[in-house]
Amino acid sequence: MSYLSNIYVEETRFGLWFLRSHTWQHHVLRVAINDLQRLFGDVLPSRPVLLDAGCGQGKSFRYLQQAFMPERLIGVDADPQSLNQSRAEAAGQGLTVELLGSDCATLAVPDASVDLLFCHQTFHHLVEQEQALAEFYRVLKPGGYLLFAESTEAYIDTWVIRWLFRHPMHVQKSAAQYLAMIRRQGFQFTEKNVSYPYLWWSRARDFGLLERMGLRQPKPFGQREETLVNVVARKPLEGAV
Repeated sequence: MSYLSNIYVEETRFGLWFLRSHTWQHHVLRVAINDLQRLFGDVLPSRPVLLDAGCGQGKSFRYLQQAFMPERLIGVDADPQSLNQSRAEAAGQGLTVELLGSDCATLAVPDASVDLLFCHQTFHHLVEQEQALAEFYRVLKPGGYLLFAESTEAYIDTWVIRWLFRHPMHVQKSAAQYLAMIRRQGFQFTEKNVSYPYLWWSRARDFGLLERMGLRQPKPFGQREETLVNVVARKPLEGAV
């Protein structure tokens, strides 16, 4: 994704190409949105206002439309070129998407105006993570949902990812640290609203090759460093404890 230089680390040329690839769309975006949809503890909001925070090149738009059928779909990114590509993507898909040039730490969106906020593979690019999360909380309506899908430090801090991509390494977090940060902000969720996908592409040391060849068994949950964390977290209703 793309953000201004003092609040994000700009993506590499390879990274920008990868965000247009079939692998990104089919094996990363599609899978994450399907998983987040599954993690809802309640009935999905009907015709929600949905904000895609860090929409990049807009490849998420059609999946979000299919999964959540929003009444309004808003894409936010700080990079003008990415917004231009998002605009072309929306037009090509026949979708109406409101596009805003804004960084995640200072969203140009009114208070309590959003039902669902989609944040996919965005946080590991952000320097001001706490401020961005506070903005997410501000713009969500009471009872609104944060759909958070993120790669952890165990994935970002590997030689192949450091070589191909660019990230602010001093703010990378474990799955537990991301979940703790979301709770500190005031969001609510249970274990049923959290998943730890262990997908082949997130195992950057060998991309799960030995396991796919039957030469090694994958480590079970609790015995491995989690490379991904997905959570559907709710902003409490007004007056709720």
